[in-house]
Amino acid sequence: MSTPFPFTALVGQDDLRLALLLNAVSPAVGGVLVRGEKGTAKSTAVRALSALLPEVSVVPGCRFSCDPVKPDAQCPDGPHEPGAGVGRPARMVELPVGASEDRLVGALDIERALSEGVKAFEPGLLADAHRGILYVDEVNLLHDHLVDLLLDAAAMGASYVEREGVSVRHASKFLLVGTMNPEEGELRPQLLDRFGLTVEVAASREPDQRVEVVRRRLAYDDDPAGFAARWADEESAVRARIVAARKLLPSVLLGDGALRQIAATCAAFEVDGMRADIVMARTATALAAWAGRTEVLAEDVRQAALLALPHRRRRNPFDAPGLDEDKLDETLEEFGGGSEEEDPDPDPDGPGGGGGQPPSEDGPQADDSGARPEAGEDGGEPQASGGGSGEQQPARASEPFRTKVLSVPGLGEGAAGRRSRARTEHGRTTGARRPRGALTKLHLAATVQAAAPHQRARGRSGRGLVVRRDDLRQATREGREGNLVLFVVDASGSMAARQRMSAVKGAVLSLLLDAYQRRDKVGLVTFRGSAAEVALPPTSSVDAAAVRLESLPTGGRTPLAAGLLRAHEVLRVERLRDPARRALVVVVTDGRATGGPEPVALASRAARLFAADGVASVVVDCESGPVRLGLAGQLAGELGGTAVTLDELRADSIAGLVRDVQGTSRRAA
Repeated sequence: MSTPFPFTALVGQDDLRLALLLNAVSPAVGGVLVRGEKGTAKSTAVRALSALLPEVSVVPGCRFSCDPVKPDAQCPDGPHEPGAGVGRPARMVELPVGASEDRLVGALDIERALSEGVKAFEPGLLADAHRGILYVDEVNLLHDHLVDLLLDAAAMGASYVEREGVSVRHASKFLLVGTMNPEEGELRPQLLDRFGLTVEVAASREPDQRVEVVRRRLAYDDDPAGFAARWADEESAVRARIVAARKLLPSVLLGDGALRQIAATCAAFEVDGMRADIVMARTATALAAWAGRTEVLAEDVRQAALLALPHRRRRNPFDAPGLDEDKLDETLEEFGGGSEEEDPDPDPDGPGGGGGQPPSEDGPQADDSGARPEAGEDGGEPQASGGGSGEQQPARASEPFRTKVLSVPGLGEGAAGRRSRARTEHGRTTGARRPRGALTKLHLAATVQAAAPHQRARGRSGRGLVVRRDDLRQATREGREGNLVLFVVDASGSMAARQRMSAVKGAVLSLLLDAYQRRDKVGLVTFRGSAAEVALPPTSSVDAAAVRLESLPTGGRTPLAAGLLRAHEVLRVERLRDPARRALVVVVTDGRATGGPEPVALASRAARLFAADGVASVVVDCESGPVRLGLAGQLAGELGGTAVTLDELRADSIAGLVRDVQGTSRRAA
């Protein structure tokens, strides 16, 4: 077994270390979500924590780590009689992003269950993690069906495996720790709320601290065991402090004054539900125990808020997490009368170091400080051919709205999501087939139908059905997949009227919100002047696309062909990287093509490339005014897709009607 990097040898990252230690003191806090850029010791810190956790006592031979003092009455290896147990180190179980459902919850032998009535069960990772740590690296990339199973286990403290009326249940209480890079996409709100605490980590900008990080890492890589030995005393001291804090925890008093501050803080930041209040109370209590105190002070409440609230106060996916510390201090001072702490100015570092999160700037719709010059009422159109004097300052996006559902036709097999129809492991059953490899979803009726004709030949004499491996049938299911939604946005002078571009950006922002909710990847290609550029390569970070959209400048001619050709190249490359993920191209334009020789003919030829490849597409027609040329509709026809106006894009404007992106003409045919 490899030697983990010592927890006490980590440089900086005070908030991260404090959040992990608080969960070690009180697992009821509910785990930690670690957000940050790559290469910031997120995984190293989590793995190092497991070596500090005290041993757990388990029932000898129990695969589900039952507590010998109070064993699980429904344990599949039970029943167990209370008695002496054996000690073992607390486990840290890692859940791979690509794990199967059976690997997570365990596998039930369906053949033996049907033919013998035996619950032959092989435990999964949820059983291994019981009374330990369940660590999910890149948790934001975890498949939705695994997220659902994690949510169920975290909520109920147990895992259930159901197979056609045969069920197995076992206890599964664990400390959930996840790490993620926000650039690769955000986390589902339901799972986000399950993490008790969250911390933001970033690499230090102090040269001396960076030097020390490199020095320690190189020393560890050269001799892991020797490096760990040099930090053994510090590790033992922290381990002893965790044990002492656990013993002190039941004696910590959470007074009415501290409770009032907690409730007022959660109300002031408008967090949803009551889980935040409960987590803050548990965190503040753990902070007091970690500091060796038996009463909760205002400084504990402040630190608890900085760790427990940032990820709960987000009002939409594009708001950056974080707290306004000035507002926090004002709330604590206002409701601090009668608390145990007399000093109205709490220690910003809190016990154990770490000052929580700094106040964050607003997300992609941050205030522009009035620096943008106002355009005229009609906005005007610049006369230049791109950049230079013809470029206008970016317009602000209008208020987003709920959009109609755009989907890719046919049946895909891409990553799980919520947009287009797909063959999946989860969803409604549509048929049956012979299993390829391990059986995961039994089609009971088809299995019985396959086994029935052979019962006499197999010598059936009792009531049980004689089932062979060849009789088993796998259920085929239909669910939803996530797609690559590639936005091709016209940023030319013909779109540059500020009121008009504001509406266009609002529409694209609305579609980005829809892509976030449907678990899509997104990309952004813009064209203006004389060329097109990939403003954002395909990514799962919809937030990044919103930021690029907000700063999008406009002006110049309309190189429509260049935009389409660049988008076609992006799709070609992405198809090599992720061949199963189907694409939906959303072209946002008024359909005009100017600049260069034969711009209209060239744009027409570029559009037909998409039609030849069978790429699903939709054109958002941004043309306005009493006289309309209908160029966007012509472009949609050449793309093999359909056109919708900005008004038609709104879900409520079409009374719930959902159009297929292949268009009315194709359906009529």
